[in-house]
Amino acid sequence: MSGSENDLTLERQLCFALSVASRSVITAYKPVLGALELTHPQYLVMLALWERSPRSVKDISSSLLLEPATLSPLLKRLEASGLITRARDTADERVLVISLTRKGAELRRKALSVPGAMLSRLGLSRAEAAQLHTTMTKLIVAAQSASNDAGVPDAFTTGPASSPPEWSPSDISAPNAANASLDTA
Repeated sequence: MSGSENDLTLERQLCFALSVASRSVITAYKPVLGALELTHPQYLVMLALWERSPRSVKDISSSLLLEPATLSPLLKRLEASGLITRARDTADERVLVISLTRKGAELRRKALSVPGAMLSRLGLSRAEAAQLHTTMTKLIVAAQSASNDAGVPDAFTTGPASSPPEWSPSDISAPNAANASLDTA
């Protein structure tokens, strides 16, 4: 496929649009997450823990596609805030296990307002957000597939399903009863 001179304009670059969109959306989250006293990366960690706690650092790292070394300072700050605990696994001391504290689990109730607030701030309907999420997930899978030759981990296509995770607009605020057991620290 032959390109044209216009293909090299900044405005036509997918990477540029994605980079600006990412920075802009994360900036839009700041005041909403500020009310929870969380940064965006800390919010992502908390989302992973609200899905399932306790979890190993390796498991959280894999879910968020972050290196453990990147995750470590986030976990230290969340622990200092009283939202999580970090402890060595009694069965394998090499494994660091992260658990929600009662305060961390209770923060989830306040966080239930975040997805709706963000839809409003971004001017998106739930259906538009679901379509955008589906499109972005396909893009992630395609980019990871293209990167696999370079040995990049493929979190969206590994595992039994080998397909993007299913998502529906109701997932934005649907409570997860799976976190009934809490660390009381």
